[in-house]
Amino acid sequence: MRLKITLAYTKQKIKLPIHYNRILQGFIYSLFDNLFKKFLHQKGYIYQKRKFKLFTFSRLIGEFKIEENKEKYILFKPPISFFISSPKEEIMQNLAEGILRKEKLFLGKNEVFIESIEVMPSFEFKEEMLINMLSPITCYSTLKKADGKSKVYYYNPFEEEFSLILKNNLKKKYQLVFGKIPEKFDFQILPSRVNKKDEKIILYKKIIQKQKKSTVIKGWMGTYIIKGSPEILKLSYDAGLGSKNSQGFGCWEVWNEKQKQKCCN
Repeated sequence: MRLKITLAYTKQKIKLPIHYNRILQGFIYSLFDNLFKKFLHQKGYIYQKRKFKLFTFSRLIGEFKIEENKEKYILFKPPISFFISSPKEEIMQNLAEGILRKEKLFLGKNEVFIESIEVMPSFEFKEEMLINMLSPITCYSTLKKADGKSKVYYYNPFEEEFSLILKNNLKKKYQLVFGKIPEKFDFQILPSRVNKKDEKIILYKKIIQKQKKSTVIKGWMGTYIIKGSPEILKLSYDAGLGSKNSQGFGCWEVWNEKQKQKCCN
């Protein structure tokens, strides 16, 4: 299931830092009730030793410009929208109910209000589809260096491992959602219109032990061909492609030149 949430603002502009993933994620978490928020944040859906949140969201969509005063920031002209989706009905239901409960909502330091909530219509998933990313795909492995320390290596869409790692990630999500793995699990992703400018380097900022920490995350926008069973491709649409979906990565739409969303990217 996917929702399109449109935000309005009493002032003329919405001001956000360039790297706003954490802010938008925090806004989404603020919509859940306290018990469900605690469940998602501390536990989530567990596959072996890994935790999955099983939702994904897009970048902000709307008219914007980038300005600089000591540091760069984005000024959005309201209204702005974003998409959020999940294969878990309980997530989407709790989110929708939370929107109705809240009297005040803040996107960063901007007090906003919900202008509209739209349930996106379902469509036919085919065995091969052309898709456009609404938030970057991130795909990585944690490797050991010669000195024994760990190193995160981010793959690009032209490396063979990119498709394989995304396939293995989808297998885990499939088992969490459906409780089984089909005998034949086919998935492949191929770059269609992807170039160097589609590589995005995001600073994901969070507070650890009262100190601000920034983690560099690399991901890729662009247009891709995905192949697999309709059920698997639908799961990738609902849960997101790749890793860190609940931090704003891996959300996609079916490619349509006329309806392509203008994300801030």
